[in-house]
Amino acid sequence: MRFHFVLTLWTGVCQAAMQHYPAAWGHYDVCKSQIYSDEGLTWDYMACQPEAADMTQFLKVTLDPPNITCGDPPETYCALENPYMCNNECDASTEELAHPPKLMFDIEGRNPTTFWQSTSWKKYPKALLVNITLSWNKTIELTDDIVLTFESGRPEQMVLEKSLDYGRSWQPYQFYATDCLDAFTMEPKTVQDLTQHTLLDIICTEDYSRGYVWKYDKTVRFEIKDRFALFAGPRLHNMASLYGQLDTTKNLRDFFTITDLRIRLLRPATGATMVDEDNLSRYFYAISDIKVQGRCKCNLHANSCVFDKEKLGCECEHNTTGPDCGRCKKNYQGRAWSAGSYLPIPKGTANTCIVNNIGPVIRPNVSSLGVANRKEVAPQVALSTAPSVHVANSKRARVCDNELLRCQNGGVCVNNVRCSCPSDYSGLLCEKSRCETELGGCGGPNSGQPPLTPSSSSRLLLLLLGSALLREASCWPAVL
Repeated sequence: MRFHFVLTLWTGVCQAAMQHYPAAWGHYDVCKSQIYSDEGLTWDYMACQPEAADMTQFLKVTLDPPNITCGDPPETYCALENPYMCNNECDASTEELAHPPKLMFDIEGRNPTTFWQSTSWKKYPKALLVNITLSWNKTIELTDDIVLTFESGRPEQMVLEKSLDYGRSWQPYQFYATDCLDAFTMEPKTVQDLTQHTLLDIICTEDYSRGYVWKYDKTVRFEIKDRFALFAGPRLHNMASLYGQLDTTKNLRDFFTITDLRIRLLRPATGATMVDEDNLSRYFYAISDIKVQGRCKCNLHANSCVFDKEKLGCECEHNTTGPDCGRCKKNYQGRAWSAGSYLPIPKGTANTCIVNNIGPVIRPNVSSLGVANRKEVAPQVALSTAPSVHVANSKRARVCDNELLRCQNGGVCVNNVRCSCPSDYSGLLCEKSRCETELGGCGGPNSGQPPLTPSSSSRLLLLLLGSALLREASCWPAVL
């Protein structure tokens, strides 16, 4: 299955079919457009990113311990608020009575509600601990609140954790408790207590761990948009400020970036100060829905992300590649890779990868007398019209190319690598008479030739060649 959850259409001269994206992340849905310049119709590249989507449709969920889901063996559960109402069954072998983990991510609105459910707290006073891990095998940027909806009472103690390295290490996002001091030795706070300077602080909140008897008090949140609002304003109207912070503060970008989430359920709702040991079937966890809104992280180098063969991957632009467009393509490392930029608003900066240098070439050093008397390593002259660029071996120095670095004195360029010289001449460009290597040189009594003195026209040609090489030195396009 190949699923595009972002689609940008180009027609005619590639004008984007614009969509109404979330206000918090507008402007970056387009990677390029065509403009008219002095060179004619050319591409104007810009930063881009995928549209935000429901990321729960692309994840893998694991539970620890693996046998913590109810139904094997079958159990009967009592209501928390009424220990005598025990008509809820869980049986893994019967579809209508099973509560597997996938029901945390199915379509809501069904009647009766579908949900995952744990075993009861039958091993009390040993803690009823459950880890629910959501893994994407891809770097994700969060764009909206993480929302957990509980069918049971909300946990009295819980931790939300994140990983940036595919589950190898974890750090807390937020602590939740009915009593933060007692559970985690932390003063209770809310997101409203945070400022721009304390946004990255890890807090413990009591807002989502109480109200177990209220029918509609079922959600637990990790507030993303309230944190965005610290920079963008209460209604996220000043996104330029948030973009500027995300662009220049790596810790802030990383705070909203994940590869995995882990929900650590530490203590179920009990509804009283003391646990009723005679009715332990009242205590369990049940989650009917998890919402994680975000986008593939593509380093502002892709405007679409594809779910193919059970894996997410950016469809990279700007000559970049990798799952996150995190490096330049082969032969496009002409400068160091860099993430795209949100700045300047509104279209950002693409930071396009460019073609490589071909590498150094050995060329003669032309003296003021017009005689090549030593060899140097220098960059090759850029000449986009040279036909030989398509057949050059980029791993070897280019000595001749039949366009600019011509073989002299009747020499013939062979494979752009060497000059095949007539019998009377030698050197890289056939610029030396062979008699120079003989005893006494070209003016010696045994040479049979007069001393080598280049004509004025030859001197002028060599001087012009040397001047062009020094002035125009740059990189050949890479051979793909």
